[in-house]
Amino acid sequence: MARKNRTSRLGQVRAAYTMTRQSDPKIGLILAGVVLASLVVFAAVGLLIHQLLFMIFLGLLSGVTAATYVFGRRAEGAAYRQIEGQPGAAAAVLDTLRKGWTVTPAVAVTRQQDVVHRAVGRAGVVLIGEGTSTSRVAQLLASERKKTSRVVPDIPVHEVVAGNGSGEVPLRRLTRHVMKLPGTLAKADVAEVERRLKAVGSMSMPMPKGPIPKGAKMPRMPRGMR
Repeated sequence: MARKNRTSRLGQVRAAYTMTRQSDPKIGLILAGVVLASLVVFAAVGLLIHQLLFMIFLGLLSGVTAATYVFGRRAEGAAYRQIEGQPGAAAAVLDTLRKGWTVTPAVAVTRQQDVVHRAVGRAGVVLIGEGTSTSRVAQLLASERKKTSRVVPDIPVHEVVAGNGSGEVPLRRLTRHVMKLPGTLAKADVAEVERRLKAVGSMSMPMPKGPIPKGAKMPRMPRGMR
């Protein structure tokens, strides 16, 4: 089992590196530079204190740790760049929300590929809109908010627009923004809200066709790289 887990983790790292290199061709040189810089600094200190081998060992450990952190951040950035601007990008990002949240993609859709996704958690109901027109997305969010409020009155309903414009939340900050919303509901209330909304259904068209394949998800970094 342990060997299988290690193989799976190595496969995740390999896939993440391949994906990152597509949009960040110098990633290999950057990581090597981080490790080398750490070795040089620690080796210099080792010469001064006459502990060269020990400090080289510490430098290698520090360099690998720093390179892992740098790789994780650049891989995350590459993943966001890969899906940014594509229909359903926000849904792929929301899929990384932690336990306690239930995400339903495309609860409302227009023919122009403006979409509203729904997340339910202790903060209540969060409606996340994305699309090519700010005004259309705002109208779609307002319409979905009315529908939601009729089904679950007295439950907080938050509206978020995913994007890079004024007042919008960039994809890389979307999950953090949602998770920072104040929690006001008990777990039992969250389950009841989700049950009622599921009973009503999405009341919308299917997810628009686009570059993101069905079931697309943000790549998950192996533990220690997040």
